Amino acid sequence: MTNKLSNDFVHYQEDFDYCKKIIKHHSKSFYAAFSQLPEQKAMSVYAIYAFCRRADDIIDVEKKPEKLEVMRDQLDEFQKGNCPEEPMWRALAVVFDHYPLDIKFFYDMLEGQRRDAHFEQPQTQKELEEYSYYVAGSVGLMLLPILSANWQSIIEEAKDLGRAMQITNILRDIGEDLNEGRIYLPKELMDQYGVTEKAIKTHHMSQAFIDLWEFEAHCAEESYKKGLEMIAEIDEECRIPLLTAIYLYREILSVIREGNYDVFGKRHVVNKTRKLLLFKAANHDSKRIALQKR
Repeated sequence: MTNKLSNDFVHYQEDFDYCKKIIKHHSKSFYAAFSQLPEQKAMSVYAIYAFCRRADDIIDVEKKPEKLEVMRDQLDEFQKGNCPEEPMWRALAVVFDHYPLDIKFFYDMLEGQRRDAHFEQPQTQKELEEYSYYVAGSVGLMLLPILSANWQSIIEEAKDLGRAMQITNILRDIGEDLNEGRIYLPKELMDQYGVTEKAIKTHHMSQAFIDLWEFEAHCAEESYKKGLEMIAEIDEECRIPLLTAIYLYREILSVIREGNYDVFGKRHVVNKTRKLLLFKAANHDSKRIALQKR
């Protein structure tokens, strides 16, 4: 393995630094995980993260869905080879030149943001999982060619991981999403478990709510399990960073349980002590997988 940067990455260093600042500011956990990658791959992840963050912020922070259409138009031009003169786009152009990225997944991610802009509560678990693909599974598929030479053989597992991480997001952010007028828990399941919209809006922590939360958490945990089956096909130098990111996200579910399921009053995070333990677990599991492959 070499960590030498290609000339393009060196030439556009300032653009990649711009993207790096975005991931460091918005997601310390993801930065801590993916900064462990070989430098060129880490820089590539930062560029893709910057794209996703811009789309997400347009809807959730700026609340200007018309700007999402501008971003889609820019992606159209980018696909034609006309790169917008902005740091994020220039960095992405370099990444596309060096890795076999599929631009379809970038369009899918924008579609997920469009769905948030025109939000409708999912009626069924299937609808929730479809939404999870567009906003999260698509991101995993953007990253996959950077992390694996055999990426085409593990697309379904990457979708499973995206689904798991998005459902984890939803279970953590129920209170925050409610403030935005969104309930992502499927209406059909709410009816099945006897959880009303009023109960959620009044932050009623009933056993029925906990049972529904646990149903979704179990779905996420099963998806993590399926997704982790792909780790042996991830390039060896990428396994520890990816496992770290997965373990950090999965741990959020345990933190919420220990916090008595209070997803209305606070945002649950994995503390530094637990992060260190998860880093060690990722390191250990990566070495075990490497030995199994030999």
